[in-house]
Amino acid sequence: MNTELFINGEFINTREKQRIINPATKETLAEVSLASEKEITLAIASSRAAFDKGDWPKISQEERKKFILKIAQGILDRAAELANLETLNTGKPIKESTFMDIPSAAKTFEYIADNFQKYLQEEPIDIPGQAKCKLIREPMGVVALIIPWNYPLLIASWKLASALAAGNTVILKPSSLTPLTALELGKIIHAAGLPKGAVNVINASGEKSGRIICSDKRVDMVSFTGSNAAGQKIIEYSSGWVKKLIMELGGKSASIVLKDADLETAVNSSLCSVFLNQGQMCTAMSRIFVEDDIYDEFLANFVQKTKRIKLGRGLDHETQMGPLISEAQLKKVTDYVEKAKKQGAKIACGGRAPYSPALKNGFFFEPTVLTEVLPGMSVFQEEIFGPVVCINKFSTPEQAIDLTNSTDFGLAACIWSKDKKSAEDLAQKINCGTVWINTYGMFYNEAPYGGFKQSGFG
Repeated sequence: MNTELFINGEFINTREKQRIINPATKETLAEVSLASEKEITLAIASSRAAFDKGDWPKISQEERKKFILKIAQGILDRAAELANLETLNTGKPIKESTFMDIPSAAKTFEYIADNFQKYLQEEPIDIPGQAKCKLIREPMGVVALIIPWNYPLLIASWKLASALAAGNTVILKPSSLTPLTALELGKIIHAAGLPKGAVNVINASGEKSGRIICSDKRVDMVSFTGSNAAGQKIIEYSSGWVKKLIMELGGKSASIVLKDADLETAVNSSLCSVFLNQGQMCTAMSRIFVEDDIYDEFLANFVQKTKRIKLGRGLDHETQMGPLISEAQLKKVTDYVEKAKKQGAKIACGGRAPYSPALKNGFFFEPTVLTEVLPGMSVFQEEIFGPVVCINKFSTPEQAIDLTNSTDFGLAACIWSKDKKSAEDLAQKINCGTVWINTYGMFYNEAPYGGFKQSGFG
């Protein structure tokens, strides 16, 4: 695997190293180069020179398309290797990496290559009088892409493909917990033959790199996915130069299950919506509101199936849920559950690290169902980013809407009902960016994505 930074078309080995571990075993996977201020500054200078004086912004959209398709093919050519690496580094089950994350990353580059030109076409604007007016879209310049640890290659691909297609030059900064597939992506980009400086991939501590990159006037735009605390710092660092920002932050998403819903589908899909990727998703449906007529049946079915979820190492094909990403994340999830218990919540199942000897070395936490959770409790209001769900009942649709909208987040929601018209009417009243009806987690390159309130903007 690649352990070097990719700056100005060259692979750089640094003196300072970082140990990358497998969260399922705590075993060392690699020691990778860690960028100091010198390498971070070099990456910024490389991106700036490549945009101001280099070839990438000047070449035609058709030429950029060929390069982007080469990146897509490079991912596909190494799909099995990348899936294996993603699973080892994040702990997620190999089936998720193999069938979801890596193919979706390649498809993102393919879609952008084939379709982005239509977003860049000139648009005439009708104005009164004899003057003519047209709208022309141009690249922003140097764009910093700061990636979280839950979907390292996929989210990098979402951001990188569009930024490159528009003619920007890019600094790609993965999470220092999960840099391995991003560093491999640097090799794929190098093999695709992009001009020097078009893409720079650096592994660095989030605090140090965020401050340097976001406060540097040579960086025109920052696209960030991650925690609200880190997002607030990025906004602060960027404010001195009034940068363009895209912020995809936290969520406390909710499912509303109406009494006319297909119960089996609602239960099975809700399990996926909160326990996929160990619940480490900003769109995790960590609050489920069930109409009181079917609450007991839904809860019993949900708990029964939750208890059957198989925890294990990601490379085991029978594993359905892997470990959390780190010891700090395990402690965070544990603390939230303990606090919820003290505040009066009841544990229907889970609620602890497993006792299994096979799992004792990893950062595992049992899938957890909480009941009797009140809206004022921390576990109801705050993002946990782990396999913990609150299941509450409601009596009227209005009550369900009030509960759904009662947090500071507004990222996503689900509605389960056989009455499509009623579901769409409810969706209009939910204050969030994405509402799924009778499905969960369907992301399309064709559709915009983002949230309201503390979930971000752009």
